Amino acid sequence: MTDEAATPCRESSELVTLRDFLRYAVSAFNAAGLHHGHGATTALDEAAFLILESLHLPVDDFNAFADARLTAREKAMLGERLALRIEKRIPSAYLTGRTYLNGFSFRSDPRAIVPRSFIAELLFSPLFDGTGGPEALVQDPTALTRVLDLCTGGGSLAILAAHAFPNATIDAVELSPEAAALARENIADYGLEDRITLLEGDLFAPCGKAQYDLIISNPPYVDRETMDILPQEFRHEPAMALGSGEDGLDIARRVLAEGAAHLAIGAGLLCEVGLGRAALEAAFPDTPFLWLDTADSEAEVFWLARADFPRDL
Repeated sequence: MTDEAATPCRESSELVTLRDFLRYAVSAFNAAGLHHGHGATTALDEAAFLILESLHLPVDDFNAFADARLTAREKAMLGERLALRIEKRIPSAYLTGRTYLNGFSFRSDPRAIVPRSFIAELLFSPLFDGTGGPEALVQDPTALTRVLDLCTGGGSLAILAAHAFPNATIDAVELSPEAAALARENIADYGLEDRITLLEGDLFAPCGKAQYDLIISNPPYVDRETMDILPQEFRHEPAMALGSGEDGLDIARRVLAEGAAHLAIGAGLLCEVGLGRAALEAAFPDTPFLWLDTADSEAEVFWLARADFPRDL
């Protein structure tokens, strides 16, 4: 939990059960106009996560504990965290020190952005899990032997890739020493040190001449104008992990310029660019990006086969 000071929630002493805290938190979050974009999309979802994770309870079943009474110490702790969330706009994942992505639990703190990527869902979808038939982008996930995760941050996508492709070794590249340190902790939590190699450096630089069966990347992709108006919640995250130049595509351009040389024949790139589709297609009008949707996104992730990479960049 953060050391930043906040005014403790005075009302916490009047609240008795988890249901009481949830009702109060949702009302307070809505009244404060909080932004929910770090794993939860509503005040209700974030309040439930903050309460359950803080109490070390399963985060997927609030009703099982809704009428449980809290101790005085638990009330004080929740009151302080609710106050920090509201007054300091600190994301709940940083307050609890943990978050979840596609059902996997990860350490989370300000050394890296809070894990959130639509790629997580796609890796376990029919496009990649071996159940998609001839239209799948990966026909047999067990056949992949080398995968690269560029801009791994806290390591979440590299860890998910290790589970999605059980016979693959994963290279995870990160420029920030602080984020790399967090990634090491997450990798160790899953006992994947023998399968995931953490490489510190700038994009492909630490990869040498290695080629991969799949490259995944959730790089910085926020444009300059948006960086200037980001909600306060995002300002607790490392700016270098968010902003990527005037149009948000500085890193994506470099990935496209250098990526083909690191892909094996028949391999491809899975890359997230947020709301950058129009800008990317304008910059590369002859490149046949395949845009992929998820349950909560539309055309924010693209697939590009090695043979279709733009040339002469």
